[in-house]
Amino acid sequence: MTFVEKFTLIFSNAKYLDSMLTGLRMTLAISVGAAALGLVLGTIVALVGLASSKNPLVKIPKLICAVYVTVIRGTPMALQLFIMAFVVFAIRGFPLVVTAIIAFGINSGAYVSENIRGGILSVDVGQTEAGRSLGLSAGTTLWYIVIPQAIKNVIPSIGNELIALIKETSIVSMIGMYDLTAAAKNLGSGQNLANYLAPMTAAALFYLAIVYLLTFVIKIIEGRLRQSDRR
Repeated sequence: MTFVEKFTLIFSNAKYLDSMLTGLRMTLAISVGAAALGLVLGTIVALVGLASSKNPLVKIPKLICAVYVTVIRGTPMALQLFIMAFVVFAIRGFPLVVTAIIAFGINSGAYVSENIRGGILSVDVGQTEAGRSLGLSAGTTLWYIVIPQAIKNVIPSIGNELIALIKETSIVSMIGMYDLTAAAKNLGSGQNLANYLAPMTAAALFYLAIVYLLTFVIKIIEGRLRQSDRR
């Protein structure tokens, strides 16, 4: 059986296609859950990191956030996933999908926090001074003046992080989860296909489609924000 025949069989055979779609659903579930957790966690860490260190109550949270970002960004994602699956959440019956979402969410949060922090710092300090001169508090100035401008600056980098997150989820098969990559491996070891090239190519196309769709959405958002700047 040629490569073309094997590749066509994946999409024409209901059993093979269902196997791929089952893995795809798992990949999307982990990606969406981890992205949401990462955005929330990253925003909190970024805001804590930017808080004034003059307040003694903020020093410990700032230190914790700094250590968190350093450790997570300085260690491999695969190692973090293993620790989460076989140490932290090594509980009988604990859902692996939840473990994966937490692991990838924590990892993504460290990178998102740096993106958001950089975006906030990129806003001209004059904007903050203008808000304070109008009698606005530091929190109000940050929320209503600085952050809206920072969002426009961080969307591209946040989008890149989301794309990287989707591709990184391909390692969840290492802890026994059945995602898109695992589905391709399973089909490649079968008797009919007996070759990894065709199913891996099919999986690559699924990943490419997801990334392309996400990139398209991000460009639309960027375009609308640029239009709002011209008004």
